[in-house]
Parts: sequence; C-alpha cells; structure tokens
Amino acid sequence: MGLRYQENMKVPFELCDVNSNIKYPLLLDYCLSVSGRQSAGLGRSNNDLLAMYGLIWIVTDYQVSIKRLPRFKEIITIETETLAYNKLFCYRKFRVYDENQVLLVDILAYFALLDPNTRKVALITEELVTPFKVDFVKRVQRSPKMHPLENPINRDYYVRYFDIDMNGHVNNSKYLDWMYDVLGYAFLKEHQPVSLTLKYIKEVSPGGHITSSYQLDHLTSYHQITSDGHLNAQAIIEWQNQPKTESEID
Repeated sequence: MGLRYQENMKVPFELCDVNSNIKYPLLLDYCLSVSGRQSAGLGRSNNDLLAMYGLIWIVTDYQVSIKRLPRFKEIITIETETLAYNKLFCYRKFRVYDENQVLLVDILAYFALLDPNTRKVALITEELVTPFKVDFVKRVQRSPKMHPLENPINRDYYVRYFDIDMNGHVNNSKYLDWMYDVLGYAFLKEHQPVSLTLKYIKEVSPGGHITSSYQLDHLTSYHQITSDGHLNAQAIIEWQNQPKTESEID
C-alpha cells in the first residue's frame, strides 16, 4: 500500500442531477482532480512528468462499487491511495465517505503512462513512482474482458471542442456521459448505478463523430463507444431502482 490523501467537499448544485444526486461522470472527474493534487504535491503531476520524462498519466480502466451516490449539499470525504504498480499499470483506489465515515463509493482505477507525442504507452519505472511509497507487484491485474455488442441500440454524437481536455484527447468522463445519455431521461431518473466496469481502448480524436451503443438486460446495461470503425471504450453498468428520499417516504 502507498500514501493516502484526503479532501472534503460539500456537493454543489452544478454537480447534481434532477434527483439531487451527484452526476457520476463528474464525480469521477473530481476524484481524478483529487489524485492530481496529491501527485502535484509529490512532484509527480502530469506537468512534472512531462518536463522530466516526456510522459503523462492516463486512466485505462475503472472498477466501481456504489452503495449510494452523494447528494446535494452533503459533505463528503474523498480519499485516494496508491495500491501497487508493475511495468504496465499503477493501481489507485478512490473511496468516497459521508460525514459519518460510511463508505459510499469504492473506485479502483488503472493508470498507465503515455507518450503524448507518439500516443504510445511507456513502461513504469521505480524512480517515477518512488514518492508514492508504493510496492512493485509482478502480477498484471486486468479488468474483466468485455465482448462487442450484438444488435445494439445506437446514437451518434459530434465530438465538440469542450469535450477535449488539456492532453488533447476526449476527457475520460465524456465517454461515460455518452454511455449514460443513450439510456434516456426516463430510465436515468428512475435508476441509479450500483456497479460499473469501464474500459478505455482507443482514444477518440478531436472533431468528427462517435457512436454510443447499448443493450439493456433487465437492470444491466452493456455499452460501447466506436468511431471511424474503431472500438474506443466499453462498459457494463449494474442499476437499481432510484431509492426513495426521506421526504418521499414521509
């Protein structure tokens, strides 16, 4: 296990959906900003890595378990911890707690190193991760394999300027945004996720179009993002009916 780092946050209006729950794609974004601030404090931010090694961190996979989503005005604690690394991946945990330190969301993220010029993955060295006090493991842990969808429902989207982040590619949360959107307002208003497996396969280029496809089997949805004949991302999301709020129960 490596270093832990925590930040508290009062969930603001702009991060919440129509049910007053935090928008999950934006929660993922915020978690990455928390780990980014930890990395910056250790001299290992993307700017530091780019200057020293010509590399940047990217996320390749998420595995998530959700007890419930944080709600508007709720004070939460986001904790991140580097778990282990090997030559290909660095594994990092994010844990989201309520005010009573009850675990709400548990996230395992897989990080890899990318050369932004060649867009190729680089090997992770001990020198690079030493500040995180993280152990080397030989075993390469991989997320569950997912298969291309058969006869999915499809929707096309245009890749907009503000979908692109500072690294010059589509922001990680945007893939999940596209995956959510195809399910429609009625489904999303009545359901919330309980688990998520998300895999990034190939970057979506700026400009052009993507296709977000899904299949729904009871309360499990299967997703893929494709563009220019390439598979870009895949996900499996388990859902439950939207829990009633205290006011609805009363």
